[in-house]
Amino acid sequence: MGGPVGEEELSLYDPALLLSLNFFDSPANFNPRISAAAPGEIWLKVRPLQTGDFHRGFLQILSQLTKVGDVSLTQFLNRFAQMRASGDYYVTVIVDTRYDKIIGSATLVLERKFIHGCATRGRLEDVVVDDTYRGKQLGKLIVVTVSLLAKELGCYKMSLDCKDKLIPFYKSIGYTLEPGNANTMNIRYEATTRSIGRNAAAAGNQPEDTEPS
Repeated sequence: MGGPVGEEELSLYDPALLLSLNFFDSPANFNPRISAAAPGEIWLKVRPLQTGDFHRGFLQILSQLTKVGDVSLTQFLNRFAQMRASGDYYVTVIVDTRYDKIIGSATLVLERKFIHGCATRGRLEDVVVDDTYRGKQLGKLIVVTVSLLAKELGCYKMSLDCKDKLIPFYKSIGYTLEPGNANTMNIRYEATTRSIGRNAAAAGNQPEDTEPS
């Protein structure tokens, strides 16, 4: 997809982290079963954001979610470098390798606290999947990936804000509404709740229009 990509690209974070995620730790129901390491189609790949993704349509996929603005390559690379240096940003993308094109993305932001013994909370941001790839469970896949990544990195909980129509989708993968706090939803990682979804009755896939787009 348009534009040159450098030979030595940098990843925003260590790609090996995605291989260590245990998708059986999520209550999400995948049918058929997929994961970040095996996303279903052989031409799909889940990985960290890379410096060359400016040319693979990363900003264009974000524009399906919200207004991006006129971002230059220099601005993109500067922001990438800032995020990478901080170590608190885990932008994860789905790539259609047939076209070398970004088709989905979600961001985990680490929020470091003094509370709970200087614990870390994860925040889920900027979830988007290209509308033309509906029916492949990719919205669920990218959200579960970054949610498990938050757990792997030691977060005590993961938080998000979502639209009313997306509440059933996030509930289906383990998030719960926080009483008195609008549509802020959390998923906690206490040992007693990690395996709840393994024995839960399968509710079937959510209708595609209830997944993030």
